[in-house]
Amino acid sequence: MLYGIATATAALFLAAVLSALLRVPALRLGLVDRRRMRPVPLLGGVAVVGSTCLIAAAGGWTGAAPLSHPVGRLLAVGAGVAVLGLVADVWRLKTPLLLVGTAVAAAWVVPYDETGVPAGIAAVLWIACVAAAFRGLDHADGLAGTVGVITAFGAGVCAAAELMDDLAVLLSVLAAALTGFLMHNWHPARIAFGACGSLFTGFVLASSAVLVRTEYDAGPTAAVLFPLTATAVADAVLVVLSRRLAGRPVLRRGPDHLAHRLRRLGLTPPGATVLIGVCAFATVLVGVLVHLDCLAPVSGLWTAGAVSAAVLGLLCVRVYGPRRPTGTHATTATGTRTSAAIGTRASAADAYGTRTRAGGRGAAGVLGTPRSPGGVRDARASSVREARAPGRDPRTPPSPRASRTRRPYDLQDPADAGRSSGYPVPPPQQTASSQVRESLRVRDG
Repeated sequence: MLYGIATATAALFLAAVLSALLRVPALRLGLVDRRRMRPVPLLGGVAVVGSTCLIAAAGGWTGAAPLSHPVGRLLAVGAGVAVLGLVADVWRLKTPLLLVGTAVAAAWVVPYDETGVPAGIAAVLWIACVAAAFRGLDHADGLAGTVGVITAFGAGVCAAAELMDDLAVLLSVLAAALTGFLMHNWHPARIAFGACGSLFTGFVLASSAVLVRTEYDAGPTAAVLFPLTATAVADAVLVVLSRRLAGRPVLRRGPDHLAHRLRRLGLTPPGATVLIGVCAFATVLVGVLVHLDCLAPVSGLWTAGAVSAAVLGLLCVRVYGPRRPTGTHATTATGTRTSAAIGTRASAADAYGTRTRAGGRGAAGVLGTPRSPGGVRDARASSVREARAPGRDPRTPPSPRASRTRRPYDLQDPADAGRSSGYPVPPPQQTASSQVRESLRVRDG
């Protein structure tokens, strides 16, 4: 008992410290995930995996909590799955490749001599699917860690009831490490789980549940395993159904998970996480009570019905925007809009030319001022040529045609400009005072 408390406390503080230290290297290396247009580092799973493996291995090495062969193999294979997830965080591996790798790892954990080959194959597929589903829970701040802590405690209680102390210690260490990680992953998250931590957590939890239920029948085992992981399974089913119904690729990311839909209904990010955590606690409690024979296995069916109703209800929440037209129809529509725009601009240009020509013919005759810029320049040039013509008296005012087309104060006398163009006449400028003129006349004699 005291050793379990000590190991859990050590794992909590170690995970919290490692999560804080790994944040800066992740930002510098560019290992980030964008949530709500902000980058979040992805190496939080490394802190959880490192803390869990170090504390559990130290207990086995010191002999304080020796690990049995199945549990030791589970821990080693889980570390391999974490390495696969870390590679996926760095190089963005495809989801099918991660599913195959997790299934191969699960094949080394399932005890076929106790479960049988058909049940063992089903267990392998179930472990791989649960691990992938836990990866999908990392779409919101604090969600994967919260569900992981609750599930780890529930599986740990089941392991302790079966007198599997080493497995119970491993699950308690994992729960403590996840709690330390949640100190930095709660909204607004400073570090995220990533595929490394989510695959490791889902793999260890699903494999532990399989090891606990190896000696039981298939029906009661399903009634325990499904409630323990109902939240992750519900999120995966909801995403697959919504994308298939909307005609979208199943493996492409989108804002269609549990927390996304709850936020669409008006909940805050922490509120959505807390609500999903409460639902996870309720389903895990049903699984634990069924394992302890406090509830009948039919309670698992009631849990499946409630989860299905919740999935169908959230499926009605609109999370996708209007899709853009693609293919031939999009090209045709774009070409039609472009042609219409070009035709509109051409019509406007023709109308402008018509108005210009009409203004040059009719308005010039009525108002005496040509409307086109070319006509103004031509009239101005003719006025200049008339003013500079040889043999013409500069004091003679220009012709009425030239005065009408010239701007005021250009190449003409100000008084004439005022009379001919209608513009105000500027005041006469005085170049010198009377005293200055008188002194100049006296100096010149």
